[in-house]
Amino acid sequence: TLERTDAVLRRAERFAAGMPGVQSVLGWGGFNLMSSSFSSDAASLVMTLEPWEKRVAPETQIVAIMQRLRREFADYPEARAFVFSLPSIPGMGNVSGFQFILQDRGDHTPEELFQRAQEMVAASAREPAIAVLFNTFEVNVPQLQVEIDRDKVQTLGIPLRNVLEGLQFYLGGFMINDFNLFGRVYRVMVQAQPEFRRGPDAVGDIYVRNAAGKMVPLSTLVTIQSQSGPTHITRYNMFRAAELSGIPAPGFSSGQAIAAMERLSENLPRGFGHEWTGLAFQEKLAGGQSVYIFAFSVLFVFLVLAALYESWAVPIGVLLGLPIAVFGALLGIWFRGLANDVYVQVGIVMLIGLNSKLSIMIVEFAKNKRDLEGFTTFDAAAEGAKLRFRAVLMTALAEVVGLMPLVVSSGAGAAARWSLGTAVVTGMAAATVLSLFFIPVLYYGIQTLVEKVKGRPAAPAPVANEAVDPAGTA
Repeated sequence: TLERTDAVLRRAERFAAGMPGVQSVLGWGGFNLMSSSFSSDAASLVMTLEPWEKRVAPETQIVAIMQRLRREFADYPEARAFVFSLPSIPGMGNVSGFQFILQDRGDHTPEELFQRAQEMVAASAREPAIAVLFNTFEVNVPQLQVEIDRDKVQTLGIPLRNVLEGLQFYLGGFMINDFNLFGRVYRVMVQAQPEFRRGPDAVGDIYVRNAAGKMVPLSTLVTIQSQSGPTHITRYNMFRAAELSGIPAPGFSSGQAIAAMERLSENLPRGFGHEWTGLAFQEKLAGGQSVYIFAFSVLFVFLVLAALYESWAVPIGVLLGLPIAVFGALLGIWFRGLANDVYVQVGIVMLIGLNSKLSIMIVEFAKNKRDLEGFTTFDAAAEGAKLRFRAVLMTALAEVVGLMPLVVSSGAGAAARWSLGTAVVTGMAAATVLSLFFIPVLYYGIQTLVEKVKGRPAAPAPVANEAVDPAGTA
């Protein structure tokens, strides 16, 4: 009942209001925020946190607050509580994380759909990429089934519409219109007072007029039976569906959580399918483009370097050091426990250019020593690593120091800056340390291979130092 739901809600409100970092708490019973449906056994609780500058302690951060709420609500035997934050993009669903739609594409009952959803929730506990997965679809909610005696209604000359409207107006409520007052819009609702609709006996207080003009109680025209069933039935693409909402585990990206759900859906029996909605749907649409973006970035840098140095070998030597930077970026993300999200991917795209800049400083110097001064390939590579050490170190140090504010940032949006800054800083650090050893070796190996295939070009002729008179004689 709504009274029992409200009692649990008030208990949760008192606990949430006493938590550090919480500014205000608002709760209301009878409404399911996740499914946007009304039900007497559902309640919603919205918490507003204090500003960032006041929440400096670790226990006042949103992740710590959500974890503490989950531990507290797990001790409520009479309720199932789901703790989540709002989606980062308004309008993309009601909750953060991902929304998985389990569809009944066959002739199954709601109970079978509920069973398949519960099996996926149980299986998700074995997936390390999924922190929590909850199912809002219920089929065992107590309900009252009202059967109208249509023959009796017709015999008494009562329009069936009057019976239906009487039930709707008094028990369910009906909106008449809106009106403006003091600059605000109010909704005019017709409904019986709460004390007149507390139970099935309230139907006896509703009367309709028959053909003779007499008032007939609805309790003589309807039969009420208790049953259990779903509070609401959702349809997605015309199929009966159950929505499963989940949150990726710390250290895992939403893409990894989506992949885990895809693996779980492979075990669905015949007649069941799945779709994505909300942020997960948009991520699926755009997720496949990251590979093309990386490939296009590498190709663009390669073609620019090939045109600059008029050589196909030099760009290869420059770009072969890129895996070192990518490895350093992923290692830094793993060490800090961050997710491999879109901000990390943006940082890797930046590393393509930044790492190429460091490699160019060594390769270009070695190429000039070899082509213009007649150095051997080995000596040119060694000389490039030796004489360009300071320039490479200073360039990398300037880039790392300039990006450190992103690594240690705080405030709203800090998680995005952590991912971007950590990927670039650790990637540049790894590229700086290892490039001094690997880039000269890669240049030497590639240039030696080119010389074996095409042969080494002739060394440039030395410039004569003889003086020439105006007449042209020596």
